Amino acid sequence: MYRKQIRRRRAVLGLLVVASLFLLTASFGERSGGAVHGFQRGIATVLGPLQEVADRALKPARDTVNWFRDTFDAKGENESLRDEVEDLRTRLALAESAINENRQLRGLVKLGPSGGVAGFRSVTANVVGRSPSVWYSTVTIDAGSSDGVRVDQPVVNGQGLVGRVTDTTPLTAQVTLITDHTSAVSGMIVPDGIAGVIEPQVGNPEDLLLAFIQREQRVREDRLVVTAGFASGETSSLFPRGIPIGRVSKATLDEQQTYQRVHVTPFVDFRRLEFVRILTGRKGGG
Repeated sequence: MYRKQIRRRRAVLGLLVVASLFLLTASFGERSGGAVHGFQRGIATVLGPLQEVADRALKPARDTVNWFRDTFDAKGENESLRDEVEDLRTRLALAESAINENRQLRGLVKLGPSGGVAGFRSVTANVVGRSPSVWYSTVTIDAGSSDGVRVDQPVVNGQGLVGRVTDTTPLTAQVTLITDHTSAVSGMIVPDGIAGVIEPQVGNPEDLLLAFIQREQRVREDRLVVTAGFASGETSSLFPRGIPIGRVSKATLDEQQTYQRVHVTPFVDFRRLEFVRILTGRKGGG
């Protein structure tokens, strides 16, 4: 019985194959208006509505499958784009850092061995540590007492005055910046000769104050501010005369004030400080 069923199925399959070949051969050899083409159109007419119904029935499932496929594809593309953005951001940061270092190094080269102050010796150092507090604006440098660095020596870079040495070890030193709340530097507006004391605006390293300027003195914007320096007998200021500090940005005066509030924008970018020069002493001196 089983064998008869198999033979019957094989016979039916063979007939279908023969019929298909016959129809294909007849279709290719017949004109478009022939019987075979008419039969094909009839079949298409009968099955067309059924195919449309099947398409409509399967459309939600097909759309669901496409949605999952598109979602996974989009997720993969987003992850790839995110990785590319991170890579570009890292490259940009490295490029900006290299540009900043190059600019500061060029500034130090222009200063020469004297650190930009005639008659002085200087030591070049890298900034290796920073204070996170806005109240104690200090940096650590990789030059110390073994390099001739001493407390109270002035520190500069290619843009201007940075600060002074406040502590040393044989291999490192701490520099207190002029943006620190304990800092006070005698400054002078040139060429006007108006003198005062440079003090920080705590929490804002991009703004300094030139204090103790009398209200009747005329202060012009964009004037250069440098260290005033002084020498009286055996006493002299920590900072030599003429080191650039910044430019006057504005001057304000309240009716209740005796002194003007003269704002100075420093030349040094304290947030991106990388290299400095320490003025270790006068040439020929101790």
